[in-house]
Amino acid sequence: MRPPLHALQGFVATARLGNLSRAAESMHLTISALSHQIRGLEERLGQRLFIRNPRGVELTADGQRLFDRVADHLDAIDQALRPFGARRDDVLTLTLMPSFATSWLVPRLPKFVAANPQIEIHLSSTINVVDFERDTELDAGLRYGPGHWPGLDAVHLFDDWLTPMASPALVERLGHPTLETLGDFPLLGAPGGRWSNWFARFGGQAPKRYVANFDDSETLHRAAVEGMGIVLGRLTLAWPLIDSQRLTRLFDEKLKSDFSHYLVVPPRSRSHQGLARFQAWVLEEAEAYTSAQT
Repeated sequence: MRPPLHALQGFVATARLGNLSRAAESMHLTISALSHQIRGLEERLGQRLFIRNPRGVELTADGQRLFDRVADHLDAIDQALRPFGARRDDVLTLTLMPSFATSWLVPRLPKFVAANPQIEIHLSSTINVVDFERDTELDAGLRYGPGHWPGLDAVHLFDDWLTPMASPALVERLGHPTLETLGDFPLLGAPGGRWSNWFARFGGQAPKRYVANFDDSETLHRAAVEGMGIVLGRLTLAWPLIDSQRLTRLFDEKLKSDFSHYLVVPPRSRSHQGLARFQAWVLEEAEAYTSAQT
C-alpha cells in the first residue's frame, strides 16, 4: 500500500529542518501528530527514517535514500498546485522592508484601515529577496529599487532624495558646515558611491577616511542620531527623525537617489479587489508626500 501524501510531506519537512518542532509548526500540526505520521510511514516502509539526537533529528541511510527520491517530486506537485490556492479579496498580504514599514507606511496605514474596515491587512517585513512564485500568500510588495523586476508589474510611487543630516548635538558641538567645509567634518559612510556623487555635484572635498560605515541605511541614520557623524541620509527613512528633531537637515540641496519606491504586483494579483483599493490609496499618499517634499 502506498504511503499517504501528507506523511511524505511531513517526512520531507522534518528532514529539511532537522527538528520536529519546527517542522510541525511549518505544517500547522502538533508535534505529536507529526510524530504519529512519521511512525506510520516507518511502519509502512519497514525502515527507520530518523535518528533522534540532542539537537533534533537526522536522517538514517534509508531516510536519506527516501528523501532523495521523493523531495523534488513533492516540490513539483506543490509548485503546480500553488496557482490554484484559494484567495480572498478581503485579505491583503504585503511584503516590504522593515525600515520602510516603520518610517513611511505604518504611520499612514491607520487611514487606510479606517476607510476600508472590511479588508484584513497583513504586513510581512523582511530584507530577504521575495519569490512571488513560491510565496503565494503574498499579494504584492512595496520595494525600493530600479523599477524593473522580471515577471512583476511595477507601479512608481515616488523618488527618494539624499542630503546630509546630523544630530542637533553634533551641530552644536562642531558647528554648522558649509558645502565647502563639509568634508572636514566626521562623515558616516564609505568612500565612493553616494558621497562621491554628492561632492561631485555640490562641491567641497571628500575626506580621506570616513568615521564609520554600516551595511544598512537604518543603522546609518541611527548612528547619526547618536552624534557619531554626518550621514548622507535618505529623506524617506529619515523623515520621522527629522520631524522629532533627532536629526536636522544641513542643506537645502539634495541628491536624487538612483532608486525609487514602487508597488510591485505579481500577475495573479491583478484582479485582487483589496489590492486595487490599497493601490489607489497608496498612490494618493505618495502624491501627497511628494508634494510636501517640494
